[in-house]
Amino acid sequence: MNKSKVRILVVDDDPFVLKMMEHMLKKSGFNSVATCKNGSLALDTLDIQDEKSNLILLDLNMPEMDGIEFVRKLVEHDYSGSLILISGENERTLEMTEKLVNAHKINILGHLQKPVLPDELAALISKWRQVEDGRFVVKAYKASELRSGIANRELVNYYQPKVAVATGAVVGVETLVRWRHAEDGLVFPDQFIGLAEKNGLIDFLTNVVVVDALDQAKSWRNEGLNLCVAVNVSMDNLSSVSFADFVTEATLEADLSTRDIVLEVTESRLMLDQRAPLEVLTRLRLKRFYLSIDDFGTGHSSLKQLRDIPFDELKIDHSFVHGAWRDPISRAIYDASLRLGKQLSMTVVAEGVEDRNDWEMVKSSGCDLAQGYFIAHPMPAADIPGWIEDWDKRWQVLQESVL
Repeated sequence: MNKSKVRILVVDDDPFVLKMMEHMLKKSGFNSVATCKNGSLALDTLDIQDEKSNLILLDLNMPEMDGIEFVRKLVEHDYSGSLILISGENERTLEMTEKLVNAHKINILGHLQKPVLPDELAALISKWRQVEDGRFVVKAYKASELRSGIANRELVNYYQPKVAVATGAVVGVETLVRWRHAEDGLVFPDQFIGLAEKNGLIDFLTNVVVVDALDQAKSWRNEGLNLCVAVNVSMDNLSSVSFADFVTEATLEADLSTRDIVLEVTESRLMLDQRAPLEVLTRLRLKRFYLSIDDFGTGHSSLKQLRDIPFDELKIDHSFVHGAWRDPISRAIYDASLRLGKQLSMTVVAEGVEDRNDWEMVKSSGCDLAQGYFIAHPMPAADIPGWIEDWDKRWQVLQESVL
């Protein structure tokens, strides 16, 4: 991306946020950055600019004209650029606003919670590419590119720790794949997992992720670090009855116990034929693999899956965790999910613990495990041992601050 050609407009009513975002963007190499303290000034700026801003970073909750009204006004002003939402509002509000922006046919790169971290912002902007007419659009990859990337071992696993809320003990990690693209750097999974599923590459991709994760778990174990390793499994993986045999053989080859592995299943789309997935999951359960239902509350029929499949773990989706301490609706869904998991004798994991308030809520609720940016960002495997040392120190500080 030619950063010199990217023109960014930041719209926020907080002067400190404007200065911080301007500094962050310019430090990242974006020199054409304008800031406005409200929506009206931003629209005036767009109208008088010789070269229109092609990216707007927008806060939602502003006086006079809020972000929702501003989006509608953008349509009236024939805005053809892209948008990133940056707000302190809860996850559900931001996701709903994204759907509204899409309905208005405005290209949205995604949303970020305040305070914004440079790496997260860079990851969203990296989704862009410039096309011939000078516009920037979300970069789309070809199946052939991904196939080559997998074959050339460009996939790399990052790991996000999971900790026991009551004791602070690091009990495991979730494996999160990245694509180390030769030109675009680190590409995040939302840009290629769907591509893999649509083009028959998901088994190939998952096999690489699983084998690398198991090898890493073995390496940690040889170093005296016993971590349960979780791997995300696509519904397409479960449509092949050979998947259970593959995971079992790979685990044995890595000299690990099946109880050291968590298979996280997300029902992101409806299963038209449940026979193969039910067979695979049942066989995996018989072999004593630990099964987790991921993003609980967001699938097509999560309650039905809880009834039909003997899951060991329930992961409450981040949209019901982050900010739930101040959002009665999210808190009600969180509490109900936690209670359900406990009644079914499942381990319950709170995803999306992003700040101290989230942590205190999860801890006071009696949830078993937690993961999220407050605890740790996903990181390369080599960083895990050092992070555990730092976390142990942080845990002591957290305990002392409560006393």
